[in-house]
Amino acid sequence: MDDQDGYFGERVAATYDDSSGGPFDPGVIGTTADFLAGLAGDGRALELAIGTGRIALPLSHRGVPVHGIDMSRAMVARLRGKPGGDAIGVTIGDFATTRVDGTFSVAYLVFNTIMNLTTQAAQVDCFRNAAAHLEPGGCFVVEVMIPELRKLPPGQNVVPFHTGPTGWAYDIYDVATQEMSSNYVEVVDGRGEYRPIPFRYVWPSELDLMAQLAGLRLRERWDGWTREPFTGESRQHVSVWEKPA
Repeated sequence: MDDQDGYFGERVAATYDDSSGGPFDPGVIGTTADFLAGLAGDGRALELAIGTGRIALPLSHRGVPVHGIDMSRAMVARLRGKPGGDAIGVTIGDFATTRVDGTFSVAYLVFNTIMNLTTQAAQVDCFRNAAAHLEPGGCFVVEVMIPELRKLPPGQNVVPFHTGPTGWAYDIYDVATQEMSSNYVEVVDGRGEYRPIPFRYVWPSELDLMAQLAGLRLRERWDGWTREPFTGESRQHVSVWEKPA
């Protein structure tokens, strides 16, 4: 782990925007920004874990003023190097507890990042922090996966999600503690390198209770950014909690 930037230090930041497909697909990014812009209206948006600006920049291009919080200076440096990146305010700090000035129409946390908070207490703090930044009627949006425990046969705690000749990746689950980790093995020039990232998986109902503790109430929940119905077969969800007016 990079001591200053957590698990998203210079090495990760240098190639983060090279990813393609899924949440990095331009169409998905555009749909996400449209969703958030609709909630922001004429107000401001606060991105928790703003990173390299994958969502913040297209959202700002839609006329929404965006401020971000992030621990990783390396990731934020990539944001600053992009067109329009200098116009987005960023506060360096832990997005679960760091406060910024002013209030916002929408706060959001995307791409499973709520799970980067590896304790229930930190996840609860994150909801309280988001709620404290919202104006009355404002919304907190979280995009996160559904834990893939249905893929675990009895006695197994590993779910592979990538295999290839030069690398593979897998998640390890602890169903007693809700701790998990994503583990990456990469082979370069015949040498293998191993990199784990810890998470805490969380269920939709648990997130609803965290929202309630923060004074928020569920407004809507979808399978994704295009507002498909959320069902028992959904592999992820986009949930919107509202601060009472």
